[in-house]
Amino acid sequence: MSIIYVLIPLAIILVIVAIAIFFWAVKSEQFKDLERHGHSILFDDDVKDARASRPKDKP
Repeated sequence: MSIIYVLIPLAIILVIVAIAIFFWAVKSEQFKDLERHGHSILFDDDVKDARASRPKDKP
């Protein structure tokens, strides 16, 4: 039963830390542009493949 006296404050501290990290992430604009990284993963290989498939000019 005495372990509850340790676990409850520990849980409260963890929740406060998690909320602080969340507000820090929002304040530092971590969630500003969520779509860009998803699109860069999908379309990044197309640009690399196009460069690789072009023949190089020989002098």
